[in-house]
Amino acid sequence: MLQIRQLTIRHKKDYHVLLENFNLCMNPGDKCALIGEEGNGKSTLLKLIYAPDMAEEYVEYEGEILRTGERFGYLPQELPAAHRQNTIYEYLSATDRFYDQSPRELAQLCAKIGFPAERLYSEELLGVLSGGEKIKVQLIRLLIEDPTMLLLDEPSNDLDIETLIWLEGFIQNSGIPVLYISHDETLLERTANRIIHIEQLRRKTTPRCTVVYTDYQNYIANRNMQFEKQEQEAKNERREYDKQQEKFRRIQQKVEHQQNAISRQNPHGAALLKKTMHRVKAYEARFEKEFENMTEMPEYEEAMFTKFGKQSSIPNGKVVLDFALDTLSVPAGEGSQEPTVLARNIHLYIQGSEHICITGKNGCGKTTLMRILAKELQQRTDIKAAYMPQNYEELLDLEQTPVEFLSDGSKESVSMMRTYLGSMKFTADEMMHPMRELSGGQKAKVMLLYLDTCGCDVLLLDEPSRNFSPLSNPVIRRMLAEYQGAIISVSHDRKYISEVCSKIYELTPEGLARTDQAQQ
Repeated sequence: MLQIRQLTIRHKKDYHVLLENFNLCMNPGDKCALIGEEGNGKSTLLKLIYAPDMAEEYVEYEGEILRTGERFGYLPQELPAAHRQNTIYEYLSATDRFYDQSPRELAQLCAKIGFPAERLYSEELLGVLSGGEKIKVQLIRLLIEDPTMLLLDEPSNDLDIETLIWLEGFIQNSGIPVLYISHDETLLERTANRIIHIEQLRRKTTPRCTVVYTDYQNYIANRNMQFEKQEQEAKNERREYDKQQEKFRRIQQKVEHQQNAISRQNPHGAALLKKTMHRVKAYEARFEKEFENMTEMPEYEEAMFTKFGKQSSIPNGKVVLDFALDTLSVPAGEGSQEPTVLARNIHLYIQGSEHICITGKNGCGKTTLMRILAKELQQRTDIKAAYMPQNYEELLDLEQTPVEFLSDGSKESVSMMRTYLGSMKFTADEMMHPMRELSGGQKAKVMLLYLDTCGCDVLLLDEPSRNFSPLSNPVIRRMLAEYQGAIISVSHDRKYISEVCSKIYELTPEGLARTDQAQQ
C-alpha cells in the first residue's frame, strides 16, 4: 500500500513550497491522474514516491511516504542519460525477470505495444531510437518486472496513435493502482477515475492540492461550474454591499446637511438629528459586520496566456514548400554497412497559411523528415521559418537562464523577455533558474516564446503539445489555430490534430499519404 501523510515539499534554492500537508492513500483499481500547470512539482512528487534520492538535489521534504509491500514500476519523463548508451538488449536484460519470460510471452507483450520482438535482442543504442520507441522499450521493461503499482510520468509522450489506444486500454484494465501524469486530454478523459490537482496560487506563493474521486471531464466541468457560481455570488454580494453603502452615504449627507442648517434656537431638533445619526452609524456598523464573511472571489491558477504570432501572416497564393525526396533514410546501425531506408517517394506541397500534421508509427522517420524540412526552409530568404524540435536540448543551452536564452542582453530586451515570461506564469525566481532545473513543460514554454519572438511566418513543430499540461494545451491549440502563418507539425495528440490542423498526412514506407482523419 502507498500512503502519504502530511507531505510538504519545498525547493532548496528559494524555499518555494510546491506541496503542503498533502495526504494520499492509493487503493487497488485507482487510476489516479496527477494534473497541474508546468513546474508545479508533479514529476518531483513521483520521484519522491519512487526513490527520494532522485529529487534530493533540488528539493527537501517533510512528512511520511509509506511504501509497505509495494514494488513500483517507474517511467521517467525522459530516458535517463545513463541509459542512452545502453543497447536495447543491455537495458532489458538488466532486470533478472527478463530471463523468466518465455519467447512467446515476450512476443505477446511486444505485439500489444507495437514493438518488433526481434529488436529486443538488438545492439541498437537506446539513445538513437525515436521518442516513441524509447517509451515502448521502457514500458516493456516495466511490465516484465511485474510491478504492484505503476508511476508513469508522461507515458503518452511521443507514442503513435495505435499505441496510445493500447495504453488507454492497459490503464483502464490494469488490476494494480496507476498514478500518472499526462498532457493527453483524450487519454485522461478515457482512463482517470481519480484526480490530484496541484496548483500554485497568488503568484505562486500559495500551494493548493485537490484530491477527488471522479473522472477528468466531470472534474473540469464541476470545477468550472463551482468557480462560476462562487464568482457570481461574490459579485452579487459586492453589488449589494456597494448599494447599501451608497444608501448610508446619502442618509449621512442629508442628516449632516440638516444639522448644519438647523437653528441654534431649536436644541430639541438638533438632539433628534444627533440621535438619528447615531442610529444610522450603528446600523452601518452592523451591516459591515454581516459583510465581513462575504463570499470570496474564487482563486484558481490560470493557464498561461500569450497572443502567438501577432504579426505573422503569409499570402494565400504563396508556395511555402514544394518538396520531393526519393529516399528517407538514417545512417547504418551497428553491424550494417548500408543506411536504413525508412520511406521512398516523399512529396509535400504547402501553399499559403496551411496547418498540416504528419502522423505515423513510431520509428517511421517523422523526426528525421522534420529535421530535413527545417534545414531546407531555414535557408530560404523569401520566408522566415523556425523549428521546435522534439528534444529541446537541440536548441537550448541548459546552463543558460530563460532570460539569457531569449534576450540579446540589452536592458530593453531583458525587460521585455521578463514580461513575456511573466505572461507564461514564470515567477521572477524561475526566470533566473538555469534551464536544467526547469520542468519539461517550462522548457516547452521557453521554446514557444522563442518561436513567437522570432517573428516567423512558417513554424516547424515536432510534438508541440508533448510537455504542456492538459490545462495549458487548450490555450496552446487556440493560439496555434489562430496563427496566420503556415505550420508543419508532427503530432499524435488527437485534440491538437482535430483543432489545429487543416491537412493530415501519414508517413508510410511508400511516402506521405493524405488522410485528414485522426484515429480515435
